[in-house]
Amino acid sequence: MSTLRFQALKETLNRKPVQIDETLRRSELFGKNVFNETVMRQFLTKEAYQSVVDANIKGTKISRVIADHISTGMKEWAISKGVTHYTHWFQPLTGSTAEKHDAFFETIGDGLAIEKFAGSQLVQQEPDASSFPNGGIRNTFEARGYTAWDPTSPAFIYGTTLCIPTVFVSYTGEALDYKTPLLRALQTIDQAATDVAKYFDKNVTKVTATLGWEQEYFLIDSALAASRPDLQLSGRTLLGHSPAKGQQLDDHYFGSIPSRVLSFMRDLEIESMLLGIPVKTRHNEVAPNQFELAPIFEEANLAVDHNSLLMDVMDKVAERHNFKVLFHEKPFKGINGSGKHNNWSLSTDTGVNLLGPGSTPMKNLQFLTFFINTIKAVHDNEELLRATIASASNDHRLGANEAPPAIISAFIGSQLTAVLDELEKVTDGKLSPQEKTDLKLNVVGKIPEILLDNTDRNRTSPFAFTGNKFEFRAVGSTANCASPMTVLNTIVAKQLIEFKKSVDSLVKDKKMKKDDAIFNVLREYIKKSKKIRFEGDGYGDAWQEEAAKRGLSNNKTTPLALQAQVSKKAIALFEEMGVMNKRELVARHEIELEDYSMRIQIEGRILGDIARNHVIPTAIRYQNILIENVRGLKEIFESDFEKHSKEQLSIIKEISNHIENINADVTDMIEQRKRANVIEDAEKRAFAYCDDVKPFFEKIRYHCDKLELLVDDELWPLTKYRELLFTR
Repeated sequence: MSTLRFQALKETLNRKPVQIDETLRRSELFGKNVFNETVMRQFLTKEAYQSVVDANIKGTKISRVIADHISTGMKEWAISKGVTHYTHWFQPLTGSTAEKHDAFFETIGDGLAIEKFAGSQLVQQEPDASSFPNGGIRNTFEARGYTAWDPTSPAFIYGTTLCIPTVFVSYTGEALDYKTPLLRALQTIDQAATDVAKYFDKNVTKVTATLGWEQEYFLIDSALAASRPDLQLSGRTLLGHSPAKGQQLDDHYFGSIPSRVLSFMRDLEIESMLLGIPVKTRHNEVAPNQFELAPIFEEANLAVDHNSLLMDVMDKVAERHNFKVLFHEKPFKGINGSGKHNNWSLSTDTGVNLLGPGSTPMKNLQFLTFFINTIKAVHDNEELLRATIASASNDHRLGANEAPPAIISAFIGSQLTAVLDELEKVTDGKLSPQEKTDLKLNVVGKIPEILLDNTDRNRTSPFAFTGNKFEFRAVGSTANCASPMTVLNTIVAKQLIEFKKSVDSLVKDKKMKKDDAIFNVLREYIKKSKKIRFEGDGYGDAWQEEAAKRGLSNNKTTPLALQAQVSKKAIALFEEMGVMNKRELVARHEIELEDYSMRIQIEGRILGDIARNHVIPTAIRYQNILIENVRGLKEIFESDFEKHSKEQLSIIKEISNHIENINADVTDMIEQRKRANVIEDAEKRAFAYCDDVKPFFEKIRYHCDKLELLVDDELWPLTKYRELLFTR
C-alpha cells in the first residue's frame, strides 16, 4: 500500500492544468442548453408558450393537448442540438439526483422508426421506484412511483440527454422527493406574504421566495483520493494525524487560486453557464484545498434545482481535471469544514425586496414587518429548523471551532437591535401623533442610514441578517437546499398569517389605524422572540450555558435533533399549511434515521478494516524492523545492549500498546454494531449507533494516529494529511 501512496504522489506532482477554451463570453454561453423563454418563443406555438408562462406565474395547469405541442417543440429543439435521449430528472430522498434515460425512438412497423416524444411522456413517467427510500409509504414490491413534470423549472440538455425536472410521488400522491414539499411551501409563502404586502402596496399580486446558496467544497487529486479507502467509501478521512501546518496562517483564504484548480473552475463555470446556472463568485476558502462558489440569487425552486445539478456537474468536471470533489461537511479533522450558506429573502412582483430597507418610513415599516415576523418564526420553530440541517456528516461540523453551534439563534447586529429596543417601548394601543412622528422619522425612517455600514456580521451565528436577506449558515455542504427552504418558508408563512389576523383584529375590534395596529403587534413579537436573538460569540461553553437559561434547545446529535420533525407541533404546522401530511413526515423521519444509522455503520466497517488490515500490519512490520535492530545491538554489545537499545525498546512497547488498544476497541465496536443491527425500531437503532458505536471512532483513531507518528514514513500505507492538503 505504501507503494500505491508514493505512486499517487508522483502522479499528482506530474499533473498539468487542463487547457480550457474560453473564446465565448459568459453572456453568450448563458442558458444555451436550457429550454428557456427565448427557445420557447422559437419552438412553441403562441398558445403553448403562454400556457407554460401562466403555469409559472399563476400556477395554472397545462392541458394534455397543449402538453403534446410543448413536447413536440421540446423534442425538435433537443434533436437540433444533438440530443438522442430524454429523462425525468428528480431528487429522491437519497440525497442525490436520479434519472432513467429513454430514447426519442419508436418503431412503426415494416422496419421503420421515428423520433417520438409525446405529451404524456413529458408530463408523467412511472420509473421502477421500489429501491428508493419511502419510509414505509409503500411496500417494496409495489414499485409504483410517479414522476410528474415541473414546468416552473426549465428543461435542460446535459451531454446528449434532455433532462426534464420533475416531482416524484407515490401511487397515492405522497411526496417521495425534496421538490414536492418545497413547491407546496413556496405556494404557501406566496399567498401569506402577498396578503401582508398589500398593507403597504395594493399592487402586489405575487411574492417569490429567493435563494442564493454558497457551495463550499474540497478538491483532492483523484490519485491521492484513490489511495485512501476512507475517502473513497465515506467521503471523509476516518484517521490521519494533523499536519504541522494547517490553516493557522490563514494564507489560503482569498489567496491566489492554484493553476489546476483555476482551470477546473473555469471549465465548471462554462458548463454552468450553458445550463443556465448563474455562478458568479469563486475563491479559496479558509482550509487548504478548500474552495467556494456562489451564484446570483434566483427563485428558490430553481435555485435548489441548480444546486443539485451543479453538484452532479462538479463531479463530472472534476474527473476531467483528475480531481475528486469532497462535499462532506468535515472531510479532515482539525481544519475547517464545509457549509452551504442559504441566503433567503422575499421579493414582490413589483420589484421590491421585502427584507431590504427602503427610502421612506412606510417602506421601512414594511421591511420591519417581514424582518420581525421572520425572527418570530425562527424563535417559535428553532428545534424544527435544527432538524432540517441534521445529518451524520453535518454533526461533525456543527459546534466545531469554525462553524455555527447546534443551538439555533438569530444575529441581527447592534444597529437593528437598537431599533427593536426602541420599538419595544411603543405605547399599548393607539399611538399619539408625537410618538408616531418620532417613530417614523427617528427610528423607522433612519434604518437605511444605520445599515450602510452593517459590518459587524457574526460569522458564528447559524441564522444571521446580512443587510437585505437572512443567511442560514448552519446548512451542510452535502445538503439538498430544499429541506431547509421548505421549513423556513413554511414557518414564515404561518407566522405572517397569524400576524395578519392580529393586525386585522386590532383594526376591526379596537378601531385602530393600520399603522398603530402593526406597531402594536410588532412590539409583542419583539418581546416574545427576544431570547432567540444573540449578538455574541457562538463558540464555547458560555453561550451553551446562556442558551440553556433562555430555554433554547441544544440538540447536538442527529437522532436527537430529528425528533422535532414528528412532534405534534410540527405535524400540526405542516398539515395546516398543506405542505406535508403526517404520513409524509413520519416517512421522512424514518428515512433520515435509517440514513444516519447506515452511514455510521459504513464508517465503522471502513475504520475497522483500515485499522486491522492496513495500520496494524504496518505497525507490526516496523516493530519487527526495530526488533531486528535490537537483536543486532545485543550481538554487538551483549550484556550492555539495553543501554544502547533503550529508545528502540521503548518504541516497541509503545507500538504494542497501541496495537492492543486498537484491536480491543475494534472488537468492542463490532459487538456494539451487532447489537444495534438487531434493533428493529429505526429511532432506537439510530441512538444505539450514535451513543454506543460512534464513540469508538475517536478511540481507534487516537491510537492509529499515534502509530502514524511512530512508524517509518516510507512504510506508512495511507496518504498523509500534509500530502492530501498541500500537494497541488
